[in-house]
Formats: sequence, C-alpha cells, structure tokens
Amino acid sequence: MKRRWIFWWIANIIWIILCAVGTSVVWTREVDGAGVTQTPQLKLLAFIVLLIAFIFPLIIQVIWLIFNFKANKHVL
Repeated sequence: MKRRWIFWWIANIIWIILCAVGTSVVWTREVDGAGVTQTPQLKLLAFIVLLIAFIFPLIIQVIWLIFNFKANKHVL
C-alpha cells in the first residue's frame, strides 16, 4: 500500500472513532451542558446536528478517495 492510502485509512478510522464517541455521548447523557434534561426528541436533534457536522469531513474523504484512485491509475 502506498503512503497516501495508509493516511486515508488512518484518517477514516479517526473520523469513525470520533463519530462513535460523539454519538455515544449524545445518546447516554441525561442532562446537556445548559442543564436541559434530554428527552428522546432532543437527543435525536443533537444527533442530527452531529451528523451535519460530520458531512464536511465525509466530503473531504470522498474527494481524497477519488484522488487516490486516479493517482493509482496513472502509476499503473
């Protein structure tokens, strides 16, 4: 594997771990930072906000994946 593929996989693993930790924090907390008791509806809203925040890194990773595929075609 080339270094750019290794870095791509490492970055993906980091983003997956961050998303999993953020999701577990959102779903397991009873009270948020403002002191509001979390209902299932508020937890779902917080989860949607978290997903929106992870859309930007996802787009970057997809662009990076396409770049890696095109770079591999030129090498072969």
